Amino acid sequence: MTTSHKIFFLFLILFAFSCTRNNLVNSESSKVILLSKSQLNNLSPYQKEKYLDSILFLLKYQKNDSIIRNLYFRISTEYYYNNNIKKSLKTSLKVLKLSNEVDDKEATAKAFYYVGDSYINDKKDSAYFYYLQAEKMYYKISDYDNVARMLFNKAYVLFYDGNYIECEVEISKALKYLRNSKDHRLVYSCNTLMGNCLEKLANYDKALWYHQLALNSLEKMKFINIDNDEINNYSVTSTINICNLYDLKGEYSKSIKKLEGILSEDLKKWPILYANVLSNLAYSRMKNGQYDNVCQMFFTSLRIVENSGEQSDILYKKIHIGEYFLTQKDTVKAIKILKEANLLATKIKNSNEVLTSLKMLSKIDKKNILSYVNEYIKVSDSINIIQKNAHHKYARIEYETSRIEEENKILTKKNFYILIISFILILSLVVIVVFRYFKYKNKELKFLKIQQKANEEIYLLLTEQHEKINAAKDNEKAKIARELHDGVMNKIYGVRMNLGFFNSKIEKEIIEKRKEYIFELQNIENEIRTISHDLSRKSFLDHNDFNTLLLSLIENQKEISETQFRYLYDSKIEWTTIQNIYKINLYRILQEAILNINKYANAKNCDVKITQEGDDSLRMSIIDDGQGFDINGLKSGIGLINMNERTESLNGQFYMESKIGIGTKIEVIINFLDPNLDKIVD
Repeated sequence: MTTSHKIFFLFLILFAFSCTRNNLVNSESSKVILLSKSQLNNLSPYQKEKYLDSILFLLKYQKNDSIIRNLYFRISTEYYYNNNIKKSLKTSLKVLKLSNEVDDKEATAKAFYYVGDSYINDKKDSAYFYYLQAEKMYYKISDYDNVARMLFNKAYVLFYDGNYIECEVEISKALKYLRNSKDHRLVYSCNTLMGNCLEKLANYDKALWYHQLALNSLEKMKFINIDNDEINNYSVTSTINICNLYDLKGEYSKSIKKLEGILSEDLKKWPILYANVLSNLAYSRMKNGQYDNVCQMFFTSLRIVENSGEQSDILYKKIHIGEYFLTQKDTVKAIKILKEANLLATKIKNSNEVLTSLKMLSKIDKKNILSYVNEYIKVSDSINIIQKNAHHKYARIEYETSRIEEENKILTKKNFYILIISFILILSLVVIVVFRYFKYKNKELKFLKIQQKANEEIYLLLTEQHEKINAAKDNEKAKIARELHDGVMNKIYGVRMNLGFFNSKIEKEIIEKRKEYIFELQNIENEIRTISHDLSRKSFLDHNDFNTLLLSLIENQKEISETQFRYLYDSKIEWTTIQNIYKINLYRILQEAILNINKYANAKNCDVKITQEGDDSLRMSIIDDGQGFDINGLKSGIGLINMNERTESLNGQFYMESKIGIGTKIEVIINFLDPNLDKIVD
């Protein structure tokens, strides 16, 4: 490849990268309004950097979401175009970390891409590694255009290191993914890189074919709203690449004809592009033996690139001029300009051009030929060693990356098995604990049932004992009542009557005093009469002892529950005529219902009502306004089962209604004159 070809290939690659980054920036502009493109363009590089630094500082305190990550990408891009690659890399690594934290695969792939771009100039092996990671991530999310873009970037790294065979492989893969792609810029860049790679492999005809494909893709760009100036620049670049191939094949006249066709005044709008076309045209004419105006063309192009400060372009132009002076047998000027080129090539570490300048100097500077040859051999050997290592370096990167991935898969698999085994062990332990817990609860329930039965028996005994005690009390009260009524009352009445007779005395003081005694005796008489009547009543329990027991049960809830209980009963019920077995079971059913209300209902109010229906039936209703439950989805507990069994043991009916958010209603209906009473067993 000629030196002019190298100029335009590098120009092409840099231009392609620039377009890629611009596209990414434009795609984010609708999401990020904080970074105004027009505002940034109005700032100096220093002001822009400070502005970006301030925004980056504020982002540290923001939540990690897609908008913030896109803003990080935008800042990295602005740093990149502000030539602050270090900060661009730092920002890209930050957004890579944030993307990994939330498992945002698309953003992770993009961050890998940005990190690779930041390494492309200084650490090409690192750039290759991150492009490889981005390629794999894009493949996982089926973003095949970006898979092709990463393959192109890898191919560019391989081309730069002189690994043309692997470069051809990577770019071939990219073109397969781009077969139906609408990303015509990327298609153009891939075809151009393939053409340059094949040129390095001396396959000139196939290289021309790919450069022609690149030109064909430009026709499609005209229909997708791409700027005509941009398309024109691509076209000029492809024409230069084709002309370089003509030069390599010795077809200088074809090269001259094409270059003259694109060299125009309009091209001067892009000075670097104009200078490169002018230099390549001069080179083709020089090779074709047409020396008229060639020297002026070379120096004109040199002045243009010197004003731009692009040292690589300056280097290539000086080598061309040195070669021109050699054709003119002007060794003094040739040696002078080639020495300048050699120093510049050494300064910018362009090894290929160091060799080119040393080779030319060794041919014309006879006095220093030995030193030039030795230096040429030294540089050539170092380049060969570097290229030899480079040929295997990137394959090794892919191999080591795949090996690490395999190790991670194995480790993940082991961790998965460990997790499964741990889960099974924990589940087994939980099952054992639950089993033991239910076994314990079952024993506890059995014990509670036995205890409850014992309590009922105790209640029966206490009731019987209470009845005996009440009978004895009744006898004593009747005796006391008789004594009070027949003895004391009569005596007090006699005293009152006698005092009435004394009232016939006319002394005023005595009369008043006697009135006081008489009034006091009346009070005593009334009080004793009241006591006598109370004591003379039959046994209090004969009428309301069971009501008192129920009322006491409900009143006791005030101290232990936030629910307001209200007891409503029918005064017509003669509890003394109802056998104890009914009262015991009704008491236990009510006791269990109150317990359930306190534990589960969260009720504000509860009404307990007992009414008599007809001559032989009782209805007990327990109604609360609690949270209720779904009866169909309820697994019956021991309490509900006991209430139902008690009702059935009395040959009664047990009803329960409940709705979520409304409350619960329980009704028990019993017939206390049941002819099968003797068959009922408590």
